Amino acid sequence: MPTVFKFGGASIKDADAIRHLTPLIEAHADRPLVVVVSAMGKTTNKLETLLASARDDGRKDAYRDCFDALQAEHREAIESLFGDASDSPRERVDVLFEELDTQHRKHRDAPYAKHYDQTVCYGELISTTIVAAWLNHCGIATDWHDARELVRTDACHQSANLDWTATADAIRGRLAGSERVILTQGFIGGTEQSEATTLGREGSDFSAAIFAHCLDAHEVVIWKDVTGLFNADPRRFDNAVQLERLSYAEATELAWHGAKVIHPKTLGPLQEKSIPLMVRSFETPEAAPSVIDAERRFDAEVPCCILREKQVWLEVLPRDFAFMDEPRQHDILGRLVEAGLHANLIDSSAMRFALCLDDKPERLETLIDSLENDYELRREDRLTLLTVRHPRPGMMDALSEGREALAERRNATTAQRLFHSDDCPETWHIPEAR
Repeated sequence: MPTVFKFGGASIKDADAIRHLTPLIEAHADRPLVVVVSAMGKTTNKLETLLASARDDGRKDAYRDCFDALQAEHREAIESLFGDASDSPRERVDVLFEELDTQHRKHRDAPYAKHYDQTVCYGELISTTIVAAWLNHCGIATDWHDARELVRTDACHQSANLDWTATADAIRGRLAGSERVILTQGFIGGTEQSEATTLGREGSDFSAAIFAHCLDAHEVVIWKDVTGLFNADPRRFDNAVQLERLSYAEATELAWHGAKVIHPKTLGPLQEKSIPLMVRSFETPEAAPSVIDAERRFDAEVPCCILREKQVWLEVLPRDFAFMDEPRQHDILGRLVEAGLHANLIDSSAMRFALCLDDKPERLETLIDSLENDYELRREDRLTLLTVRHPRPGMMDALSEGREALAERRNATTAQRLFHSDDCPETWHIPEAR
């Protein structure tokens, strides 16, 4: 049974980082190993900026400047790693950049989501080409595989749905039994028509789970710049602590509510085959990891705090003084799905249905355009949603002290409150129970 490693953008952000991950792979190269790799550093963000300028006739110079800068960054990494070595991947990477440039011209008038997938995928294709060449350069026998030919999906661009049967057949047919390190891309897949698709932002974790599930892996290891999963973002909470162990179900809840550690779809395929997931630090690999498996008895030991910033509160009211009954709620939620949005908090009353949404302008405006002809809308921006899993008595009130809550929701395991971002501190502190 293979082990599946996943390395995110921070772990391969430059030549030094790529050198650093080499011994982690080398230490496991004597066993079946599948390595799933993201784009380098913030490349996906830069590709999104490139995409925006490619679709705007008035920003041709900005497009070329961004394109050249991105290519220069990758060439710099290649030069630092390989110098004048004959096995340098520079020519192969230059070809990929030429393809990227062509895709922008080819799809600039296509729907945004399709254009996005046909171009942003090159971040992973380029990074893995460099990493695979480097591993082979270091004497680690490595095969590069194109995830667009292995992870088979429908054509729902930017959030593709997996064809599990076709994917399993492709992965097992090409990868099972390999004695070399298998290196492929996270985040991306492909349709039967050979169009690139993406699995949603931060989808590389899900990719690792897909390969693990199809190959009946022994374990999945996600390598990060932190030692494991924390009960809050250590950059925002001054007393965050590492979670040593939690269940698939609890990790899914945390991801669903916005914790930026594990992609929400990752745990299902692992749970189905009881494949444990470990989160380890590539900076301190000797440190104890966080382990996610079927054991649930540790889930409620430590309260977990999650912040979602850049939120929008959208209140939807009937124009005819009618009840906001089930048919109207069904109508609103249907339009939410069509816009490709997820409600982070829902609140309703007799004549009001309210949604807390991520501020994604291109999708949010689509929803608003759809609703405003039939409903009265009220909108408030620049908000922060605080979610606490397993809160102790008095904890939410202590966290809310001095701040007015615009909305709140609570059940037996989860409490949420919505605040104006301007009222929120830069650094939070998790209080003891009162």
